[in-house]
Amino acid sequence: MASAGTGLEHQRGAHEGPQRKRRGPGPLATAYMVIYNVVMTAGWLVIAVGLIRAGLARGTYHGLYYSIEKPLKFFQTGALLEILHCAVGIVPSSVVLTGFQVMSRVFLTWAVTHSVKQVQNEDSVLLFVTAWTITEIVRYSFYTFSLLNHLPYVIKWARYTLFIVLYPMGVTGELLTIYAALPHVRRSGLYSVTLPNKYNISFDYYTVLILVMISYIPIFPQLYFHMLCQRRKVLTTDESKKSE
Repeated sequence: MASAGTGLEHQRGAHEGPQRKRRGPGPLATAYMVIYNVVMTAGWLVIAVGLIRAGLARGTYHGLYYSIEKPLKFFQTGALLEILHCAVGIVPSSVVLTGFQVMSRVFLTWAVTHSVKQVQNEDSVLLFVTAWTITEIVRYSFYTFSLLNHLPYVIKWARYTLFIVLYPMGVTGELLTIYAALPHVRRSGLYSVTLPNKYNISFDYYTVLILVMISYIPIFPQLYFHMLCQRRKVLTTDESKKSE
């Protein structure tokens, strides 16, 4: 899963790094993508403000999930459109890779945090929500300014630097949240199907969650080191241009 990455692959072909020249999207597609990214940036800013306001009002960071639950579900689910963008060719990125990254977060949002309400008070939820929020504000603003051909260096730097801390932070929060959900899932039999039944099939959601946690072991290092390589490539190129 390893879903807390900064999403360097999302829309990468359209906006990022040295690569082969491609024909960009048409004016209508570009206008749509600008609107989409502006809306998503604003949505995650709403989540950030909600977290800060709730924290200041309560005087504690415990239980802040409830203050941003609805916008988090809405805007994280809204990221499913990114799979469609790849599928129809508006963004020249891998449908499979983008789908994997988006669905992993949607899974954690709905199939874990929403479904297992006992984990919603866990500090680990705030950990990954904070990582996601900062990441997405930077990511969607990066895409917006890139599409407008006016990308401030500070946003590009943040895009390729903050993940160094945010990615491990988000992954830690996700793993701890899934781990916290395990005993509740086992006790309740959530989403599980046992034999015998008329369909003669069985499904153990508890085992699925364990497999999801195990999947982080090979995936996280690969994505993290890939992003470090991307950072070196992009920011080194910028430094070289400045020195010319």
